[in-house]
Amino acid sequence: ELVANKHVEAGDLSVGYAELGPRDGSPVLLFHGWPYDINSFAEVAPLLADQGHRVIVPHLRGYGSTKFLSDATKRNGQQSALAVDAIKLMDALKIEKATVAGFDWGARTADIVAALWPERC
Repeated sequence: ELVANKHVEAGDLSVGYAELGPRDGSPVLLFHGWPYDINSFAEVAPLLADQGHRVIVPHLRGYGSTKFLSDATKRNGQQSALAVDAIKLMDALKIEKATVAGFDWGARTADIVAALWPERC
């Protein structure tokens, strides 16, 4: 089981995430789908970490320990909003470039990040 025991303010969100592997490892961001959560990666995240990767598995907006910082923020589940969340998370964690992957909504998030910010992937 993965535990989102870390939090960072990123854009409109306080993002809860699990982090595995060495801090100086090559970053990998794993995005879950709907209606799942970070535990979808409970088996693969440790394997990637064992290979030396810094693995970040965030709860997407509306899930788990990720919360909006303001009640006034519009609740938006559009895929472009989730992709912006991913970029804001990378910025907050000072990750310039990462491997991004996911499934279902998380795959769309990774696809949009790669399409709009190819230099970050």
